[in-house]
Amino acid sequence: MQWFSIVAIYGLFWVLSAFLVMPFGLRPPHEAGETVEQGHADSAPVNFRPGKIALRATVLAAVIFVLYYENYVNGWITLDNLNFFGDPPVKDLGY
Repeated sequence: MQWFSIVAIYGLFWVLSAFLVMPFGLRPPHEAGETVEQGHADSAPVNFRPGKIALRATVLAAVIFVLYYENYVNGWITLDNLNFFGDPPVKDLGY
């Protein structure tokens, strides 16, 4: 696997991980006991910490990428394992 592929795949895993870990630990104002100022969304979190989200996403993406790379090297799960419907029927084109 080339280094550019490694960086691109890790980047995809990082973005996915960021969206997965983003809602954990966030609290809206009504749960935190704070009042919402006029013009603010009622669901906007009061304790948004992008650094903590980035750190969690980095760790999760690293774990997922290590599992992906080990599968790539060792071939634990292949496309043949994911073929649930069997081979497609062969059509006779009459040539």
